[in-house]
Amino acid sequence: MLTLLKLLKDGRFHSGEALGAALGISRSAVWKQLQHLEAELNLPIHKVRGRGYQLASPLVFLNAEDIVLHAASLPWPVHIFDSIDSTNAEALRLVDANCAAPFIVLAEQQTAGRGRRGRKWVSPFAQNIYYSVVLRIEGGLRQLEGLSLVVGLAVMQALRDAGVQGAALKWPNDVLVGQKKIAGILLELVGDPADICHVVLGIGINVNMQKAVDVDQQWTSVQLETGIPINRNYLVAQLSLRLQGYLHKHMTLGFAGLQEEWEQNHAWQGRAVSLIAGVNRIEGVVLGVDHQGALRLSVDGAEKIYSGGELSLRLRDDS
Repeated sequence: MLTLLKLLKDGRFHSGEALGAALGISRSAVWKQLQHLEAELNLPIHKVRGRGYQLASPLVFLNAEDIVLHAASLPWPVHIFDSIDSTNAEALRLVDANCAAPFIVLAEQQTAGRGRRGRKWVSPFAQNIYYSVVLRIEGGLRQLEGLSLVVGLAVMQALRDAGVQGAALKWPNDVLVGQKKIAGILLELVGDPADICHVVLGIGINVNMQKAVDVDQQWTSVQLETGIPINRNYLVAQLSLRLQGYLHKHMTLGFAGLQEEWEQNHAWQGRAVSLIAGVNRIEGVVLGVDHQGALRLSVDGAEKIYSGGELSLRLRDDS
């Protein structure tokens, strides 16, 4: 089916006869594959008698050569997959197979994409960026302090570079435009963080997605915000360069050196929020983050510090 899709990617009309000849199959077999494409990948295809078949909009597939063309100084190898369970899961498998870090894993589609707290990450085919980069960390817990927040800064700046000027951060791992989510971050660690470990920086960005029925929260995409389709290879390249730069700053200065920049770009700085921790709900006002990336809240007039992977921050209704 993907071979057929690549023949249609230019967004022009192709006759069933020409498609069948290119694939070595009958016109009826072409028709069946087109039906599968629409059903499984949710890609609308126009069918016009006498003209043939046309994708509703052209597709630009992820391509390692194009990415390197836009980021010539990037030293990270790029692994691209048509469809996998998740880029983070594949990255961890490559670590187990002794693939030397750092490296990038990308996919056109995830069948089991994951967000924080076990949430599903909706991953339509060839529309968004599903991206993981693996880092090898040697002997220093300090290198992990505030790391997810540093990744957030890189994602936010790459989105602003792409024209999404309203992109801002939400503690700990989201990028928003207004109240709508445009990107999320999921970090996973394997090994001994006090000795040698690998950390996977998983990033999902809504790029050209324009509708999705399975997303359970407000969302937006780069195309919805800018009004134009985005070349994902260019955005991957810019993201990687931004990430490389911020990771270097983090290694040199620690998160303390980026703390002020993060707070200046926190969408909910100074806002009244509810912090959800399991069945507990804490009401407070956001003061910022500390030098390790933990959330600072004013609770009943006193400053409290919160960190942990199972925390969820929400705006209070009265804020």
